[in-house]
Amino acid sequence: MKRCKTHLVRVCLVVLVSVPAYCQRGTFGIDIGQTSDKFDSLSSVSGLEFGIDGQMTVLKSNAKQGRPSLVAGGEIRLPNDTANHAREYALFAGPRFKARDLSIGFNVQVRKIVLPTSLVNNQFFPRDDMELLELPLIFRYNFLSNKRAWVEVQGAPEFSPRFRRHSSTTLPNPRLDHGYFVQGSVGYTLGK
Repeated sequence: MKRCKTHLVRVCLVVLVSVPAYCQRGTFGIDIGQTSDKFDSLSSVSGLEFGIDGQMTVLKSNAKQGRPSLVAGGEIRLPNDTANHAREYALFAGPRFKARDLSIGFNVQVRKIVLPTSLVNNQFFPRDDMELLELPLIFRYNFLSNKRAWVEVQGAPEFSPRFRRHSSTTLPNPRLDHGYFVQGSVGYTLGK
């Protein structure tokens, strides 16, 4: 498959995951931001990054019984310069507990990071792809009179990555000390 077709298939899969099924609620988001990468002694490189994410409620919560909702979804992060920045793909699922306007939950998330080939002193060095298992904690608060605006914060420590070696790679894997992430989002629900 050609490169653009592969990305198109992945985007379509995220759209299919984010579309509401059986009248359940789903969300779809497109993000644009900046990314900065630094590898070892190489200089830091910044660039534009596009993100596409979607999630849907697989099982709705029952307020009377206090059961959580079950949410599943995916995320794709694509930089405009894939020669210097990594592509990321993630799938997640987890429970959401609701208390009035606040929902609290966590995800079991699998993330794949495809690192670009490095050019150092006119030599190409292919890097191993990384796969991470993450457990982010999520807080979401709905506000305004119609509860359509929301603020969401999520964060987690990262587990040690599993490296997927390319056939031509002879470089040792990097040693990672501590990894974590914190992410914030603000949004407004336009439809019902």
